[in-house]
Amino acid sequence: MNIGIAADHGGFELKQSLLSHLKEAGFTLADYGAYTLDKADDYPDFIIPLARALSEQKIDRAIAVCGSGVGAAIVANKIAGVRAALITEHFSAHQGVEDDDLNMICLGGRITGIYAAQELVMTFVNAKFSSAERHQRRLDKISELEHRFHKK
Repeated sequence: MNIGIAADHGGFELKQSLLSHLKEAGFTLADYGAYTLDKADDYPDFIIPLARALSEQKIDRAIAVCGSGVGAAIVANKIAGVRAALITEHFSAHQGVEDDDLNMICLGGRITGIYAAQELVMTFVNAKFSSAERHQRRLDKISELEHRFHKK
């Protein structure tokens, strides 16, 4: 699985830790920045390229980290085909993928500890979409909505 990851200053430290953890687990990684800690940077500058790569299927799943995870989720969901959510607990980390085909997990670098983040990310990347008819029907409605409003 090819995983993309990005963070601003609020998530920089957590991103660096997750990169090491995922590399050790054998995943292929694409780092969309930030590459250095800059307290004046802005999360959209990193999360938008990550979300576009996910939308264009250059990566299979994505991890976005900002201070709270909220801003990352908001901006990522502006890109068609991205289904991002702020995840803070185990159930949603797998259920979001299984039922809603969640493809981007958003984390708060200032609120989620390193070990909790590692567990959430591993749960997310190992979960599989169920392809159940009712779940696909709902996704089709979302996709139609994205196309109707030309969300790109």
